Amino acid sequence: MNDFLIEQSFGYLINRAAHRLQYEILQAFKLHGFDITPQQLAVLNRLWEQDGLSQVEIADMTFKDRPGITRIVAVLERKGVIVRKPDEQDRRIVRVYLTQKGRDYQGKLVPLARGVLEHGRAGITDEELKCMTLPLMKIIANLE
Repeated sequence: MNDFLIEQSFGYLINRAAHRLQYEILQAFKLHGFDITPQQLAVLNRLWEQDGLSQVEIADMTFKDRPGITRIVAVLERKGVIVRKPDEQDRRIVRVYLTQKGRDYQGKLVPLARGVLEHGRAGITDEELKCMTLPLMKIIANLE
């Protein structure tokens, strides 16, 4: 008898919830005319927190590999929301800066993403959310 049911494992459920949230955020952005993916949003979010990060710092902060960040940054640059510039002290380092368009996106994209997250947690009390969040933080800490 198989007592491991993948559909009931916490890893499967966490992954499925994350994928569903990403899909819904992408759809909300598309519905409002924004050609931005959740992965691109993660990069923008870090730049809204601290403009001028290096691509390596962005990769570390978003838990993405460096080639993946290079591709995401290139796409965002083509869309005109960021620019890449060599570091003034070390030309080997490429720093990423928001354009005005990229800064303006914060006030437009964040409310849409928040709306999806609020919809996703409908029927979940603050206490229940806290009871989910703390164990997830422990899982992350245990595996890092």
